[in-house]
Amino acid sequence: MNGKSVTDAQTRASIKTFNRHGPISSVTIKKTTLILTLILTLSFAACKEDVDDITGPFIEEYEILELSTDFGNIYLHLYDETPLHKANFDSLVRARFYDSTEFHRCVDNFVIQGGSPTSKDDNRLNDGSGGPGYTIPAEIDSTSFQHFYGALAAARTGNMSNPERRSSGSQFYIVTDTSGAHFLDGEYTTFGRVLAGMDVAKAIEGQPKNGNDLPNERIKMYLKYVQLSQAQLDEKGIVLPL
Repeated sequence: MNGKSVTDAQTRASIKTFNRHGPISSVTIKKTTLILTLILTLSFAACKEDVDDITGPFIEEYEILELSTDFGNIYLHLYDETPLHKANFDSLVRARFYDSTEFHRCVDNFVIQGGSPTSKDDNRLNDGSGGPGYTIPAEIDSTSFQHFYGALAAARTGNMSNPERRSSGSQFYIVTDTSGAHFLDGEYTTFGRVLAGMDVAKAIEGQPKNGNDLPNERIKMYLKYVQLSQAQLDEKGIVLPL
């Protein structure tokens, strides 16, 4: 160099930050930082609004049990107070046990009955004779759950062979008499009810049938859970229990 030493203090004093118009003051830097912060904040907010516009507001949905047929859909509610029957029916539905089974017994102004796995085969003479291989202990409470119009109940064999009134493992019926079927109260387990679709049940009941109340044409059913919004519930006329 030129032989002169430069101290650290002199070096720091000589370092300056320049722009085109001269040195940048600390005030200018602070203002620039503030502006950049505001820009980033506004950009983030705009992005969040864009995401909200894409995803839309949260819509609560409800899990509903749907029984579908060629005549329309029936929506069912299972009672918490009959836990054995509820758990069993729920398990069979989720296993798709009922899919392609049929309503094999349709009695005018009384009931429609189905759920026998033997109704899936080509032999219609055995319809209504099958089950999953077990029965369910009775959960009968005729003071709370009666055979009113739209009641969902479990079929069973008669008292002579079934004094404990144990229910079939899969067969069920829906009461289609508008006055109910209260002579069955205390005899069969009622474990649910129809929430909507009794017009479909009545249409099934009214189909041509033989002397054993077996419909002339096969009436297949499919059961599954569906997710419905409140607007969809209202559209279908479904009022959820409290």
